[in-house]
Amino acid sequence: MVLRTAVGFGRGLVYIPLVALHLVTLTLAAVAFLLTFGLGMVFLGPAGVRLVRRQAGLARRLAHAWSGVDIATPYRPSPPPPMPQRDGWYRDGRQLYRTPRIPSFNRTWNWMYRDPATWRDYAWLATEPLVGGLLVLSPLLTAGLGAVLVYTWRPMQAVTGIVLVIAGVLLAPRMVRVHALWTRLLLAPTHRARLTNEMRHLSQVHTEVVDSQAAELRRIERDLHDGAQARLVAIGMTLGAAEELLESDPQAARALIAKVREASAASLVELRQLVRGIHPPVLAERGLGDAVRALALDSPLKVAVSVDLPTRPDAPVESAAYFVISELLVNASRHGDARNVEVDISHRRTALRITVTDDGHGGADPSRGSGLRGIERRVAAFDGVLALHSPAGGPTVATVEFPHALGPDASCGSTLPKWKNTLMGICWGLFWLPLFPQGLVPLFFKIFGVDERSWFLALYMPEAFQWPVILGMIALGICMIAFAVRASSEVRERDVEPNT
Repeated sequence: MVLRTAVGFGRGLVYIPLVALHLVTLTLAAVAFLLTFGLGMVFLGPAGVRLVRRQAGLARRLAHAWSGVDIATPYRPSPPPPMPQRDGWYRDGRQLYRTPRIPSFNRTWNWMYRDPATWRDYAWLATEPLVGGLLVLSPLLTAGLGAVLVYTWRPMQAVTGIVLVIAGVLLAPRMVRVHALWTRLLLAPTHRARLTNEMRHLSQVHTEVVDSQAAELRRIERDLHDGAQARLVAIGMTLGAAEELLESDPQAARALIAKVREASAASLVELRQLVRGIHPPVLAERGLGDAVRALALDSPLKVAVSVDLPTRPDAPVESAAYFVISELLVNASRHGDARNVEVDISHRRTALRITVTDDGHGGADPSRGSGLRGIERRVAAFDGVLALHSPAGGPTVATVEFPHALGPDASCGSTLPKWKNTLMGICWGLFWLPLFPQGLVPLFFKIFGVDERSWFLALYMPEAFQWPVILGMIALGICMIAFAVRASSEVRERDVEPNT
């Protein structure tokens, strides 16, 4: 507890220069914006947006490093560079240009200023010095003010100071996370942006799947042409020769027929292997666990298989998981010089998780191996991911996860209960009222002895109740912010990861 409090206060101190940096960035961005749209200095526009995005990226990294709150990048992908026409000119709308400079600038301009995330970054930057600074620095300010009141040695103020110091100590380890949730509320992708990114990802995956299927069909065609088809042609020719020798040299004809029998047996073995390469019968009949155990028996490695699945995955996912494990075993044997491999097939709610660990020399890299790239493409077709940890010297740990492979997807985009949603809106709309005009302002009036009541509720109370009411108003405002941020975060988490 002491360490967490010290870390909270320390991060509050670190945030002081960050607030100054936010103010400088806000000033520069505002100047660039005014010069761009006021005086037509359009070349400053992209520079201002990049400056704001860099500051927002820093906030996302700090939210992850300080609070473990992941904030995805919400921006649209950058446009491709303009390509010249056959005549060497560059087209931008109805205009033609000799160089790509102006078309590239126009694409960059439209990409930045038509992206809603850009304007959300500007809104975050405009509110961050006040709201963010208040959230992170409130424990320091509260504890510091409490220490000042304790130092006065006046009974009521000293008691109030002790309460403020205790409140600051309790808030210190928590307000940094509240600030991270506030940052995620403004800087994370919206539901529409996530859908757009998912559509773009699905389009890319669709293209990769089509290419992969075409390559698989070419492989099957090549195997049939070079293997079974060539053997069948040879069998036909050998049978023809045996037919010609049947009356003149029966002994030679019987020898040729024996060769035909051997060739037909070899062809049958090749066809069975080809069928197993397409879809193993044991996988269809016995399921993923027994199919992987059968695969382990055929492997030259010592493979230990553990399976913990409540139900069978869908057939396409099951087939993809089987071939992923097969490819990982081949890589461990051929490239990793491994001897022992552990295959763990488990589940996490509706997600199918496969972990393959080998004792090879490591150093596996998807960018250098077509096999691992093929695994990534195969997994991406089901919105899965491949995580690889393969340091030099080993061991290599490959983890593959197929989300929603063991059951139907829960309803996406579920909302909060009506009462909670209403309360969240009230908190976002009215948190400033108890926090500022009814809390912090009369607090400073009391400290500095300003003889002005105005519409400050606490200052109309008897002297004995003024300090408790002021502190209660500040606490109420902070609690309203915390509840609103937490409820908004809950809505976002339900959108990103549906309940199961």
